[in-house]
Amino acid sequence: MTENKEIGRNDIFLTDNTANPAPLGLCAFGMTTLLLSIHNLGLTTLSSPILAMTIFYGGIAQVIAGIMEWKKNNTFGLVTFGSFGFFWISFASIMMLPALGLSKAPGPVELAAFLSIWGIFALGLFICTLKMHKILMVTLLAVVLLVILLVAAQLTGNPLILQLGGVMGIIAGGLALYIGIGQLVNEIHGNKVFPV
Repeated sequence: MTENKEIGRNDIFLTDNTANPAPLGLCAFGMTTLLLSIHNLGLTTLSSPILAMTIFYGGIAQVIAGIMEWKKNNTFGLVTFGSFGFFWISFASIMMLPALGLSKAPGPVELAAFLSIWGIFALGLFICTLKMHKILMVTLLAVVLLVILLVAAQLTGNPLILQLGGVMGIIAGGLALYIGIGQLVNEIHGNKVFPV
């Protein structure tokens, strides 16, 4: 009988009571993607609000969410949030380093190569989501299509393709934000208010 009590006590200590980091990562990705996509539509300039968002919320907050997913033993969350967090920090650096005189500004081919590598990564994540929730699968598909449009816009210089990328980015960002907020609301309310 004492053995069972000991097992029960150990089970309590092994229970993970840490918060779910996915809403933070999804909201950070979604909101940053939305803000940059508004720029790609031609409605705003690439200025300090976008760069600050990419460094701090899209970047650092997602890296923190990724580390927290590691604690949850969620490899997909770790790789997704950690990688996209560093993507946003890299993107901000690409924009800031030339302005600071620390490197040459990238040309369209360099930006297309950078985005293409991330597109391959996003495709791998999309394949993972084929066994996950359908809304997440559609979100990652939208990210893949977004990257394809952005690469095409860089290589062709066609502003219409960039605007289409802006539209696809709003879809991808909006879906990520929906999932993040939906998970948070469902957790707070204790039932499925949002289908996520």
